[in-house]
Amino acid sequence: MAMKKLALFSLLLNLAIVLAIVPKTTGEGYGGGGDDECGDLLGSDLYKDICPEAEAIIFARVRLAVFQDTRMAASLLRLHFHDCFVNGCDASVLLDDTDNFVGEKTAAPNLNSLRGFEVIDAIKQELEFVCPQTVSCADILATAARDSVVVSGGPSWDVQMGRKDSLTASKALANNIIPGPNSTIGNLVAKFQNVNLSLKDMVALSGAHTMGKARCTTFAARLQDSTNPNTPEASLEFIQSLQQLCSVSDSSTLANLDLATPETFDNQYYVNLLSGEGLLPSDQNLVTGDEQTRELVETYAQDMSTFFQDFKDSMITLGRLGPFTGTKGEIRRNCRSVN
Repeated sequence: MAMKKLALFSLLLNLAIVLAIVPKTTGEGYGGGGDDECGDLLGSDLYKDICPEAEAIIFARVRLAVFQDTRMAASLLRLHFHDCFVNGCDASVLLDDTDNFVGEKTAAPNLNSLRGFEVIDAIKQELEFVCPQTVSCADILATAARDSVVVSGGPSWDVQMGRKDSLTASKALANNIIPGPNSTIGNLVAKFQNVNLSLKDMVALSGAHTMGKARCTTFAARLQDSTNPNTPEASLEFIQSLQQLCSVSDSSTLANLDLATPETFDNQYYVNLLSGEGLLPSDQNLVTGDEQTRELVETYAQDMSTFFQDFKDSMITLGRLGPFTGTKGEIRRNCRSVN
């Protein structure tokens, strides 16, 4: 009994510390599109009365995780993206494989790539202690993505709540629908449009690559650009530095997606692209592959406030993709398995 009281006291103390700085959710409009009627059932104030501590708990855990590992901010943001692209934002990406179930974690875009599952586990465990079977894993992912941006210096936005967790997952869809690092502009546009995200959403959401790292194997095609006569002079030194980094025979070697400010959420990613210093081929293609995408890159490189606003709007739209709501789905007790 004494241990339980101590744990509760510790929790309340932590909440008191973070309540003053946690991003506030208001009752204002969604700020984003989405034509799925389930998305229209999401709202800002769902947990206001039934679990008022929810957002403070998530923020505190995210802040701690990023303090311990700055790369975790990008990892948690990416978890939400990979979840929403496959059958909507339903936490299907969190389900573990079992003897009679295959989840999405072993799909090619996710295997040995997605991180942050243990952070979500810790958040869920704490929420289950305070508000049992109330906050869905899908809502945790959406909120943790927002908080990862905030603690890294980026903008905040109202996270719409009310998603339910899926009962299944799709490795096949994860393999086929999530955009890859070597995607052409045509391929990128098609995959974003497939989930009702626009070209503008695509360029704005790509700005998430202002944080995080990538393995040498994901940008191998960029290493050949130093022999391309069309490569901008300013990027040759960048390509040569990548070649040197990846010359060691270690598939786990990592490079920063943003060489200049790798731990800060800002618009430097777009500045890098205009200098020919995009790490992934799909990133650099936003400048070289299409006039519309290049114009957006130029706009975001020149005006960070415009990028922040468009990124917020696109994240809200992303978060409303085909979620289970109402009586559909469930609220998992453990994010790694169905109830």
